[in-house]
Amino acid sequence: MNDIRCRAVISGRVQGVFFRDTCERVASGLAVRGWVRNCSDGTVEVAAEGSRDAVDALLDWCREGPPRANVTGVEVRDEPVAGERGFRVRY
Repeated sequence: MNDIRCRAVISGRVQGVFFRDTCERVASGLAVRGWVRNCSDGTVEVAAEGSRDAVDALLDWCREGPPRANVTGVEVRDEPVAGERGFRVRY
């Protein structure tokens, strides 16, 4: 199993548009593990780990977001796999 992990910070109109809840559903459907949370600066942060294809698919979704979002940027950096279990919204 060659899992990868990355951290993404999504900017734009991404809070108050069901980004976290939709991200959780998309990630779970892709068998991606990790979490998503709102940040105090108005961005959304995602930690995702799983197969490269699944994580890439989630990142592709993050670049669009849910229908009411207006994503203007996604910064991604690789991290060591942490052994996450499931995918959740962090508060």
